[in-house]
Amino acid sequence: MKLHIEGEIGNLIPGIAALVSELGIELEQDREMAQVEGLTVVVDAATDGLEVGYDPVTGKGHIRYERKHQFYRGLGLVVQHARQGEPLQRSEKQHIDKVGPMFDLSRNAVLTLGAFKSMLNRMALMGLNTVMLYMEDTYAIEEEPYFGYMRGRYSAEELKEIDDYADQFGIEAFPSIQTLAHLEEFLKWEPVKAYKDTKGALLVGDDRVDELVERMIRTVSAPFRSRKIHIGMDEAEELGRGKYLDRNGYVDRFDIMAGHLDKVLAITRRLGLNAMMWSDMFLKLAVGNAGTESDYYNTETKIPERIASRIPKDVDMVYWDYVHMEPEHYASVIANHRPLGCNLVFAGAVWIFNTFGVNYGMSLNASDVALQVCKREGIREAYATMWGDDGNEGNPFAALLGLQLYAEHAYTEGRPDWNVVAERAKFCTGIDADAFLLLKDLDEVPGSEPNNRKQSNPSKFLLYQDALLGLFDNQIDGLPLNAHYAELERKLAAARNGDAALDWIFEVPQKLSAVLKRKSELGLLLKRAYDEGDKSTLRRVAVEDIPAISESVRQLRLAHLSQWLKVFKPFGWEVIDIRYGGVINRLDTAAVRLLAYANGEVARIEELEQARLPFSTVNRFNGRGVGWSSHYYRMASPNVFFHVMNPF
Repeated sequence: MKLHIEGEIGNLIPGIAALVSELGIELEQDREMAQVEGLTVVVDAATDGLEVGYDPVTGKGHIRYERKHQFYRGLGLVVQHARQGEPLQRSEKQHIDKVGPMFDLSRNAVLTLGAFKSMLNRMALMGLNTVMLYMEDTYAIEEEPYFGYMRGRYSAEELKEIDDYADQFGIEAFPSIQTLAHLEEFLKWEPVKAYKDTKGALLVGDDRVDELVERMIRTVSAPFRSRKIHIGMDEAEELGRGKYLDRNGYVDRFDIMAGHLDKVLAITRRLGLNAMMWSDMFLKLAVGNAGTESDYYNTETKIPERIASRIPKDVDMVYWDYVHMEPEHYASVIANHRPLGCNLVFAGAVWIFNTFGVNYGMSLNASDVALQVCKREGIREAYATMWGDDGNEGNPFAALLGLQLYAEHAYTEGRPDWNVVAERAKFCTGIDADAFLLLKDLDEVPGSEPNNRKQSNPSKFLLYQDALLGLFDNQIDGLPLNAHYAELERKLAAARNGDAALDWIFEVPQKLSAVLKRKSELGLLLKRAYDEGDKSTLRRVAVEDIPAISESVRQLRLAHLSQWLKVFKPFGWEVIDIRYGGVINRLDTAAVRLLAYANGEVARIEELEQARLPFSTVNRFNGRGVGWSSHYYRMASPNVFFHVMNPF
């Protein structure tokens, strides 16, 4: 399709040129040629949102926009309807002023510049206008060689390139860092032990730490146009309990945190930065226990005056909530924040963390409810976090349907029509919404709660659990999981479209389904055959089934390697590589031991004589799904992977 644009578009041309391939258009500069064929779009400024139109009879459209990023959403809408030959007349106002994703660039998976730009292209078409880069230690600090060492850290030049590319679409990019806790990957290095209070928390009050924090903030903010910075400070439950305690004795954690916040904000003010931070610690401390997430979500929490009066009002508080589906819950917790007196920002999630899939059942429903409440409560800034916990088997491109929901919420007063969300996702990504939704079935298996609302992650633990040890077998006993994954493999194959640029996002889920259709119930089969003395079955499994599973794991690994190198820097892949090697080696060991027993070379297999206990209280016997584990090493073995004498 040829596109001719009339109007003042000088500052829009770089962004249009970047989207030409995404849109399948050719920008036509010859006015006479444009009158003969193609699409002509008239562009004007507006003062109140976005207005777009298209007339299929004349082949002409118009875009009137208030803010730069709205133009690219408008361009996508006009091209979408022109391609479909459908009339368009729409006026939109933004009901969430700033909306976009938060990419986790700290859990081994650092997006390449090419992948980041590809993501920004699709964000531009959606109309998203901000992106948060979560970097614990994955940005380079000249004076700190161990900061992000061998972790794929971004250089200042790379961050500037991301910022420049985002800015051409009117998308505000800004850094999200940690200035208190969640710094395990930096503090693990012996040469920087002077900075450490506990394994993940900085030694508050130490002059060297104060200097480090200033270097962090000054360095990471320099490449960005934005004056926004997220200073983190969440989940700092261990604060003051290590070296700090040895030096200073017991000090109330709120006093430690408030004092440190004062120092951090003094730095951001001096640098002309507007800071935001996660709010959870203040709500946890308000109920006298910073140890559990449930304290943060306690709808009865009251912020005492001692805390409210001590918190500076020029730091935005970011309320994160990824799981709740009841509007009254969000309204109550938002009300809990009000006494802090700070501007409130919301962070929901598209669940790609601790899974190979996307928990769309929970993500879409929880986000839909949360964003409706946020708009009613006057919250004008919202982010979709995409965490990469425990090594990041997930794929942010698989989460694009969730980002589309956030975009449509921003431009809709109430609840967006799902059909519109689906149509827009198809246009902006090239993938059908129903195909995206298949990814939830990697975890939304028989035995899970509706919409997987208890976030079971069998796609991960069924791959990594050991066939002889069967740590999760008790919780999946009696569930037709082999059949579930066989059907999912078939559905994924049928849903794929080789012509779609993002069709590759289904390769790993399809290959994983091919593994799990054989491996899911393998441990149950072995235990049952062993208990019954069925050596012929055990011999068949060793000779036929296990080699077939091992080969399917090898095929999965190759697909995952290809995906990783397409999206992420190579650092961090070694972790996933080692995990696949562990799966294959343990399968080989199982085959050796089964044959030895079946052939009478050993009298018993001790692992199979052990009773199968529930992995945890998170199980289907008490309405909490088929199971959840946050850590690979706990899925793979109950034995010691590492041991730290002093975690602080």
